[in-house]
Amino acid sequence: MLLLAIGVKLSAQISFKTEYFGTSSYWHETGGDSREKIGNCKGSAIIYQGSINIPVLVKNTKYNRPSVWGLGISGAYAKLDNKNFTAQYQGMVIDEMLNGTFGIFHMRPIGEKWNLIASIGVGLFTPTTDFSKMRGKELMGNGALIFVRQIKPNLELGGGIAVNNSFGYPMVFPGIYFNWNLEGKFDFKVSVVDGLEVGAGYNVNEFLDLSLIVEMSGQSAYVIKDDKEMIFSHQYFIAGLRPEIKLGNKVSIPITAGMHLIRSGFFSDRTLKGMFSNDDYYFQAAPYASIGLKIGF
Repeated sequence: MLLLAIGVKLSAQISFKTEYFGTSSYWHETGGDSREKIGNCKGSAIIYQGSINIPVLVKNTKYNRPSVWGLGISGAYAKLDNKNFTAQYQGMVIDEMLNGTFGIFHMRPIGEKWNLIASIGVGLFTPTTDFSKMRGKELMGNGALIFVRQIKPNLELGGGIAVNNSFGYPMVFPGIYFNWNLEGKFDFKVSVVDGLEVGAGYNVNEFLDLSLIVEMSGQSAYVIKDDKEMIFSHQYFIAGLRPEIKLGNKVSIPITAGMHLIRSGFFSDRTLKGMFSNDDYYFQAAPYASIGLKIGF
């Protein structure tokens, strides 16, 4: 199932985040309980991310829920500090990735309990920051059409289709949308919209929230390796404690300290078969920390 990065917001929002992943050893897992350590190879990483969501046109509807047209822009730069990848292991990882996306989204109610979410956009997934070395095949077009049911005021569940050319040609994938949250002095959230987010929090006061979180995210790059079109995937699960400092109603600073439970970094063929490969390489668990800034308008 495709995790949709639609970024639907009813108010304009800008966010920035820096993430640090501690050093850990590099392993190879081929499925089941079979795995092996890759020499003395190790790695850490630092990631810089930013995004902006701008509702351009918001209209009221007869269902007392708005119809929204908006723009979403996001970018991420990942610097992988790979160590001891000697001649024998060269080419197993890459050193940097630059991802950027631009999209248009539309959300509108189509019934008392149903919403329609549509998006279309383009993304750049490249292993370099040198624009002269970027290729047309590192661009990906995408679109989605999702029907979402408002089961409860705090629970939404939906499904539909998503289309992209991540394999070099258009493919249709199933898409899911899930968003559940409980708010108050204690709050709980599960979201499968832009990656995976699970959090349980406590509102200490008007200036501070504390949360325990589990999140999944990542970056990717389209590359040529061994004369073939391939994808390098960098994906990670993190868990930790997140105090969020609130500076008024519009500005907050989330700080996270914890662990990355697993951080994958591997090549796969740019094919449908490659998408389901179990031949995974990953960095073991290590300390994780991040700091961000969120600004609403």
